[in-house]
Amino acid sequence: MTNFKKITENSSEHESLELMSTADLLSNINMEDQKVARAVAAVIPPIETLVNALTERFLQGGRLFYIGAGTSGRLGILDASEIPPTFGLPHDRVIGLIAGGDSAIRKAVEFAEDDTQQAWKDLQEFDINALDTVVGIAASGTTPYVLGGVTEARKQGLLTAGITNNPGSPLAQAVEIPLEINVGPEFVTGSTRMKSGTSQKLVLNMISTALMIRIGRIKGNKMVNMQLSNNKLVDRGTRYLMEGLQLNYKEAAQVLKKFGSVKKAMDNYKK
Repeated sequence: MTNFKKITENSSEHESLELMSTADLLSNINMEDQKVARAVAAVIPPIETLVNALTERFLQGGRLFYIGAGTSGRLGILDASEIPPTFGLPHDRVIGLIAGGDSAIRKAVEFAEDDTQQAWKDLQEFDINALDTVVGIAASGTTPYVLGGVTEARKQGLLTAGITNNPGSPLAQAVEIPLEINVGPEFVTGSTRMKSGTSQKLVLNMISTALMIRIGRIKGNKMVNMQLSNNKLVDRGTRYLMEGLQLNYKEAAQVLKKFGSVKKAMDNYKK
C-alpha cells in the first residue's frame, strides 16, 4: 500500500481558522457536516449486504462485535451499549471493544492501537466462533489493532466488515464487506473525530437499528422491548399501550406493571 493516500489527512479546504469569527467557524463546520449524509447514502448497498448477512447469523445465535481505537472504538462501544436498554437484548449479543481496554474509553492508552495481535486476543476472551460478525472501525483504514483483528477473524471464517473514511484502504481490502465513506478532508486537518466520526455514528445507527428490526425487536415503529429502567421509559411504555391496546392511561399503566414489558403486554393482554 505504498501509494495509498489518506483523504482523511488531506489539508482542510478552509484556511486561517484562527482568524474566523465564531459565527463563521460554526457555519463552515455545519457546511462540512452537510456532506456527511450524502457520503453515507453512497454506501447503503454494502450496508444492506452486511445487515442481511449479519441478520442470518444473528438469528442462529451469532453475535456482533465492533473493534476500534480512539474515537472509532468509543463509537462502537456507544452503539453496543445502547442495544440492551433500547431493544431488550442481553449485553453479550452486541459487544464493543477498544484498543487499550475499558480504560481507553475515557483516556487514551498510548500505542495500544499499534498492536496487531491484541484485537484477536480480546475477541478470543468471548469464545468467538464462526457465527459471529466482526466490524472493524477505523477512519484511516490503517489502524493495526483493527487490521489484525479483522484479518484473523476472516481467516477463522467469521463475517467481517470495515467502516473506513479512506476508500481503498488496507481495512477495506482486508474485510469481506467494506463500507468506504468518503467525507473528504476534515475542517481541522486530520481531526477525524469530526466528519469521519459523525459518518461512523450514522452507519452504526443504521446497522444496529436495521438488525434489531429485522430480528423482530420493534413492533410497528415502537421500542416494545425497551428496558423500563426509569420513569420516562415507563411513561413511554404506558403510552405505547394506550395506543396499541386502546386503553386509557391508568389502565395502560396497570397492564404494563402486570406484564413487565410492552411486548409481553401486547402479546398477552386480553380485555
